[in-house]
Amino acid sequence: MRRSRTLVCLIGLLPVAAALADEPLVLPTAEQAPSAWSWFGDVLLREDHVRDIPRIHEANIQRVFGRARIGVIYDPIPELEIGAAIKLAAASNGNEDDRSYNLEERSNDFAIDQLFVRWRPGEDTSLLAGKSVIPLELSPMLWDEDLRPVGASAQTSLAVGDFNRLGFVAGYFNGNLPYGDNSRIGAVQGAWRWHDGEPTSAAILVAYLDFANLRQLTLQGLARTNAHTGDILFSGYRLLDMQFVGRWHPGDRPLEARLDLVRNLGANQDRDGARFSVVLGNRRQPHGWELGLAVQRIQRDAVMTAFNSDDWWFHSWAHGIMPWIGYGFDATWAMRLAFFHEQLDVAPRHTDTLLLDLGARW
Repeated sequence: MRRSRTLVCLIGLLPVAAALADEPLVLPTAEQAPSAWSWFGDVLLREDHVRDIPRIHEANIQRVFGRARIGVIYDPIPELEIGAAIKLAAASNGNEDDRSYNLEERSNDFAIDQLFVRWRPGEDTSLLAGKSVIPLELSPMLWDEDLRPVGASAQTSLAVGDFNRLGFVAGYFNGNLPYGDNSRIGAVQGAWRWHDGEPTSAAILVAYLDFANLRQLTLQGLARTNAHTGDILFSGYRLLDMQFVGRWHPGDRPLEARLDLVRNLGANQDRDGARFSVVLGNRRQPHGWELGLAVQRIQRDAVMTAFNSDDWWFHSWAHGIMPWIGYGFDATWAMRLAFFHEQLDVAPRHTDTLLLDLGARW
């Protein structure tokens, strides 16, 4: 009953969040400069059904989940940005189920989602410190976009010719997962963007991620399908990742194709992963349709499974496909219906997940 009341309260926040997003903190007048305060946030309502989980008990599960993240940004001067956000989450399951459900966030939670300072010494350069979204562009095979590591990073880019751009980002982070995680992640990424922002564009992104201090998360079961005994992992996790991206946007139906290849340089075997995705349309546009398909194959120690997307039931040692359809009701609200058909390499049959999302962003 407590979780049900919390979920009802979360849903009740939706009109409040929408109102905050639409109204500035300081009412502007003809004499006033633009406010230094601005709001941001998102809401997710999710229902998922999972069938044929390869374990002795609870082979099928159904779960309802809701989350609201509301934040504020303060710009005292144009070069400085201070941000903070809170998160409220509620689900039909208890937090004690999270690890067995392969989840990386607490299902029922009230916590700080972001708390950061960003300084922009130049137009194309920024320094970031605190708890925030990771500044690297990574696919779901390597990273879950809902995670909020704590650390520091630097990012810069420079124009090469009239339409091309070269970018770099480097950072050092605490993974900041639940249950006392003290993992450390060193990361660098370089990106070559050809005809960036043009109707036809492409990019090549190369990243290196070095994961350390993984003993506590392994002890808590977050290493999942990575090879380990007790709290000891059989492999190190030093990931070399390459992404090849092509985009075509001739009109209202943008098309993106992305190939992601990863190798774990810290493993001697079962160290490769590959993911291909293609997306037509954009559900973030008003009345915009989106069709997508992702196919991935991840060997057992190819990635650090505590950090990649928990939309997929299996985080490694598996293969599968994910078709989805999405629709944007307006510039704020959108929905997505996704189907996951995946199989653990040592399981006799596939596991299927049907996931329905209703979300909003401000």
